[in-house]
Amino acid sequence: MSTLSRHWVGALLTVALTAMMLTGCAGHTNESAPTDGNAPSSMPPSSDPTPRPGSTASAAVLLSAVETTVLGQQVTYPLEVPAQISSAIVTLPPGAQTGWHFHSTPLYAYILEGTLTVTYDSDGGPIVKSYGAGEAVLEAIGTPHNGENRSGVAVKILVVNIGADGIANTTALP
Repeated sequence: MSTLSRHWVGALLTVALTAMMLTGCAGHTNESAPTDGNAPSSMPPSSDPTPRPGSTASAAVLLSAVETTVLGQQVTYPLEVPAQISSAIVTLPPGAQTGWHFHSTPLYAYILEGTLTVTYDSDGGPIVKSYGAGEAVLEAIGTPHNGENRSGVAVKILVVNIGADGIANTTALP
């Protein structure tokens, strides 16, 4: 793997982990935090999610140095244009579908709640995979797929698009 490819995989994982940590902290307040300006400093950015010795922080590694998508495709990144990172929490009610679509750039997904069932349209026929709460996924690139909530409870997914200027993160199919 080239140094440039390793750089982008590392950047992808760093962004995804940061987004997940921010999502987990978004609704949390700490009423016992110091108000005298002596609040603990945050950890510096790092591609290694392991907390420093003596730190009270903890990390659960969800993906580590992943080089391929859920379908075994090599992760690549458009180099000709500036990067654009975006994220969202997608909620699929019971029985809902995403509709057939594909991604032109890497997409990281973390299942927050429920179970998502995805059907991929491959040359060898459909491939069906299910992802449950707590699972991290590096989605297929350029492969048409449809996500479904086949359960009776909502599915919530943190989606981090590792996109690029002028390139659609998601393209809907008819």
